[in-house]
Amino acid sequence: MMDQLNTSIEDAEAEAARIYDEERRQNIAKFVRTNPDYYLENFNRIGARSRFTPTLNLMAGLLGPVWFGARGLWSWALPFLILETVAIVQIARGLFGDLAAEAMARIASIEGTLELRRKQLAAAIESGSDKVEVYQRTVASLEANIGGIRAEAQALADQGIWIALAGVVLLILVKAFEAVVANSALESRFSEWLSDSTIRSGMPGSQIAFSAVFMFVIVLASVLHYSFPDRFSLLSAFPTDPDIRLVSIDAVERFFAFCVANGEALFDAITYGIRLLLDTLELVFVSTPWIVVASLIILLTWLTAGVRAAIWSGAFLAYMGLLGFWDKAMTTLALLGTAACLSIAIGIPLGMFAARRPRFYAVIQPIMDFMQTMPAFVFMIPVIAFFGTGKPAAVVTTMIFGGTPVVRLTVLGLRGVPESVREAAIAFGANKWYLLTKVDLPLASPSIRAGINQTIMLSLAMVVVASLIGAKGLGEDVLEALQYANVGQGILAGFSILFCAMILDRIVQGARK
Repeated sequence: MMDQLNTSIEDAEAEAARIYDEERRQNIAKFVRTNPDYYLENFNRIGARSRFTPTLNLMAGLLGPVWFGARGLWSWALPFLILETVAIVQIARGLFGDLAAEAMARIASIEGTLELRRKQLAAAIESGSDKVEVYQRTVASLEANIGGIRAEAQALADQGIWIALAGVVLLILVKAFEAVVANSALESRFSEWLSDSTIRSGMPGSQIAFSAVFMFVIVLASVLHYSFPDRFSLLSAFPTDPDIRLVSIDAVERFFAFCVANGEALFDAITYGIRLLLDTLELVFVSTPWIVVASLIILLTWLTAGVRAAIWSGAFLAYMGLLGFWDKAMTTLALLGTAACLSIAIGIPLGMFAARRPRFYAVIQPIMDFMQTMPAFVFMIPVIAFFGTGKPAAVVTTMIFGGTPVVRLTVLGLRGVPESVREAAIAFGANKWYLLTKVDLPLASPSIRAGINQTIMLSLAMVVVASLIGAKGLGEDVLEALQYANVGQGILAGFSILFCAMILDRIVQGARK
């Protein structure tokens, strides 16, 4: 009885193995489309071992990047294309290239100078000038220089065969490596294809043609450019016309002139709002007695981050006060507070609105990418055009640079709320307001708080840049130190900015930490 049971189990296992092998054969045949038996054998060898298993694919080695590109393995095709291009360029330079072109150009330049000096020497000899010896030494030096460059050019020309041989060796090594890793790369893509059928399989003719044309154009352009330098102007410089830039500059200037002329009321209203908030914060931080401000900051740090952070905050404030940076530090905090408050007041509602609206977020995401990646000195130009110089312009510049993290992290936090929790709240009768205030925002608060922290830190990073357009504060001391190479003042003011950032970081992140 037991023998029959074991036999039936073995038969079932054998049947399951046979079905699996047949299904795997069909999948491989569907994926590779060409020579399935070859790939089945090699994929089985590769899959049988956890380590890299070298195999040989002659077609991949022969076609190189074209084969990898046609198979959709572009992460392999592009590095191999670069290596093969380098090798082919070396071969072409060694066999057909003008290796001495640069040296001959230098000789031509020196010969022009030499001809001029010979004429001056002849004129000096004819007139009996006392500069004859000077001209003779100059002519002799130039002739010797030309002789040395000619010898250098000849040496470069003689190296051609060795450069070509180095290219051949590199090409052979690259081809061998391509042939060895091709099946492993394709097997890895096959494993991805099994779980994602949208991944392209086979070698479509259109992909073969595209890969071949792409590789041919890249290799041909590189060979012509490096083997025959300056012979093909199209490859040496991008074809353009200076008038295109001039027309573009004129169009941009006319656009900004139109905006300034027709948007004066809007920009004045924004400036008024910023100035109102900024003056209020400056009244709180600058005009209030220092002992009151310091006590409130230390108390707030103690309540949010603990006694140790409060002691450190007191030490940082004492540092700024003893070194005479108190007023400027408070001015910086007022400027930073204005920019941060406006960024947070705009960013969190915007993130809440965009979190459940993917299309809207897809629209504003490129704008935020632009705001974060555009150099600060570039977007300061339109800010100055619209708002002039001074503190309001500095606040706007700081908001542009530092306002995006709170939007991104608010969206990230709200989208990270588990759907099961939201569904449970809805099942118990939660309306939209309750769902937002009691479920979504509490669960997303760590991410939102991190966004607030990042906005504050990035705003502080703009302190020195903002001082270029009239913002006062610690950035002004750092800028002055840069202008006059005052190392001590710059370092001390820089530490004050650092301590402001650390105090704000502990206040904002203390409870979470």
